[in-house]
Amino acid sequence: MYRSALKPIGTGYKSRALDTMSGKIISMEIGPADEDEIADTVKVMGGEDWQLWMDALLKADALSEGVKTTAFSYIGPEVTTPIYRNGTIGNAKKDLEATARRLDDQLAAALGGSALTSVNKALVTRAAAVIPAISLYISILFKVMKDKKLHEGCIEQMDRFFRGVYGGELTIDEENRIRMDDWEMLDDVQDAVSEIWEMATDENIEEVSDIAGYHADFMNMHGFEVSGVNYADDVDTL
Repeated sequence: MYRSALKPIGTGYKSRALDTMSGKIISMEIGPADEDEIADTVKVMGGEDWQLWMDALLKADALSEGVKTTAFSYIGPEVTTPIYRNGTIGNAKKDLEATARRLDDQLAAALGGSALTSVNKALVTRAAAVIPAISLYISILFKVMKDKKLHEGCIEQMDRFFRGVYGGELTIDEENRIRMDDWEMLDDVQDAVSEIWEMATDENIEEVSDIAGYHADFMNMHGFEVSGVNYADDVDTL
């Protein structure tokens, strides 16, 4: 059995984080991954399964001419680099991106198809709640992007993604990655996030970040605090 681990590589990582239940800024620390954890994370979250699926579909003649396949990735800002892009999950994402390049050549030759990775913007996930720095970063990012009318939730981002993939315009970087994080990584957005990151405290966190939006997304994801749902009603389970 393989188990992924969200850990830094080489050295431990300590950062501020946001306890979304209490609304307090806390300190979190994670020790470095060992070699087994690094390898297991690549096995679980890298590109091997993607390659196996596409090989099987090709062999079964189940793919159409011009087939497009995309896997999701993330890069993020400098503050999360030690725990994310340079950590175990970052290693897995790099493997995923290398797989995309191989698959792109393979599908282009076989069916005139393509394979890409899409680097998406930061969104609320279960993992984000327990990775140091990520929850605080997202709460601040949401505030900045909403103020600038650039915010996208999961559905809005996927709407823009599919419109771009099928006939629209996409931002493609030099490594052949779709950059759905293009708005997140704008200089003015990141400058504003960095400024707030340095000044955020327990006393001002509700004003300088979108902790309420982060909390709502997190609870909604688990089926709680959904608008229009009366949680006191009895439910017929038969």
